[in-house]
Amino acid sequence: MSGQGLAHDGTIAREGALDRVPAAFTPVIDAARTQIAATFDSARLHSAYIYGSIPRGTAIPGVSDLDLQLALHHEPTEADRVDATACEVALDHAFPQIDGVGILLTSTRTLLSDLERHDAGFFIACLCTPLLGPDLAERLPRYRPTTVLARETNGDLALALRRWRTRAAETATDADRRALSRTVARRIVRTGFTLIMPRWGGWTSDLDQSAELFGRYYPEHAHHMSTAATIGRAPSADPAVLSTLIDDLGPWLAAEYTAVHGEKTPRPAH
Repeated sequence: MSGQGLAHDGTIAREGALDRVPAAFTPVIDAARTQIAATFDSARLHSAYIYGSIPRGTAIPGVSDLDLQLALHHEPTEADRVDATACEVALDHAFPQIDGVGILLTSTRTLLSDLERHDAGFFIACLCTPLLGPDLAERLPRYRPTTVLARETNGDLALALRRWRTRAAETATDADRRALSRTVARRIVRTGFTLIMPRWGGWTSDLDQSAELFGRYYPEHAHHMSTAATIGRAPSADPAVLSTLIDDLGPWLAAEYTAVHGEKTPRPAH
């Protein structure tokens, strides 16, 4: 079952671990832990996590970014966001082996809520590696590759497509277009994978494997999904690439997803 990202009981195994962090990124993780602890005291911070390619052991020096999730005792404030941005800038400037830093801020109430049980809760329990503080995964269920998980993680692609079209119309530089193409491509590949996840019966975050597995079930769209995986790793500034993802593959995928799994439970407007 380990080849399908599952534990022996058939639940989804946590995909990262600190002992998988490549040696080049060890000082980055140490500095992140120190920086976060110095910036967010125990009155604000419940726990901190790292996710993405670094804890999965697949990060590439000079290419991979540093992704962090902070669980706060309260709802994030503007002051929290300012402090998180300062941490991002400090870490990004200090370590050439990372290409950018992103810090997510979420309250423990939200992460443990029933509404987020199969989205943000799943993210913490299965896709995040503990870095500081008590592990919230101990208060969350074990997850299986079900239709409910598919629906609640990626059943809102149609909403994302609307936001991306607006952003694409506003992009003015090649750097902006590359950043957006990376975001769009990765989300589309992950949505393509979770579309077929219950049928395959496992979990992966690897873009190439996700595209390959998707192609087994939807061979007529395999080439486009493989291209999306490539763009997710090597972003493109070509407007035609964004158009293909947002206006061609994306709408078909959103419609198929809704037909198979239904739409994600609506979230309150902010």
